[in-house]
Amino acid sequence: MMRARLTYVPLEVADQFEDFIIHRDEQVLDAVKARTKDYSTLSLLKLLYQLKGNPMTFSDLYSKSKIRMKKSFLNYLHLCVDYEFISKEAVGANVIYTITDKGRTMLQLFIQKNNYVA
Repeated sequence: MMRARLTYVPLEVADQFEDFIIHRDEQVLDAVKARTKDYSTLSLLKLLYQLKGNPMTFSDLYSKSKIRMKKSFLNYLHLCVDYEFISKEAVGANVIYTITDKGRTMLQLFIQKNNYVA
């Protein structure tokens, strides 16, 4: 059985993937403190969801994902790059991260599940 974890979730992500939220706590700026389930999947979705609109620099993606532990953030980011959900490209002094077609498909599968009405 998976353990519930307390984490910060961007508001838009929390609204889109409510079935990952066990209990919402206080709202802090553009995030909600929440007890969540399937933490690893939710962390991947946090990254993909942030990139769905526009490519981002490392710093922007880190801050907007609300994955507070940098080591965890790096682990999930590398996993997404290794599985080709996210691509990275050096642009000048920055590295720009972009969601791939494979990443969009992955994200869409979870969005569609949540939009399904029985």
